[in-house]
Amino acid sequence: MNLTRSFNNWRKYRQTVNELGRMSTRELHDLGIDRSDIRRVAREATGL
Repeated sequence: MNLTRSFNNWRKYRQTVNELGRMSTRELHDLGIDRSDIRRVAREATGL
């Protein structure tokens, strides 16, 4: 169960990083996110 949860969290993290990475700098700025903060934001959003 713990392994499954960890894998699912990792998948959500990767999906979040990919989705934010596809956004323009302007779109990220509108959300208050700097491009260099994408991985941190994804970690916080997925609990990693």
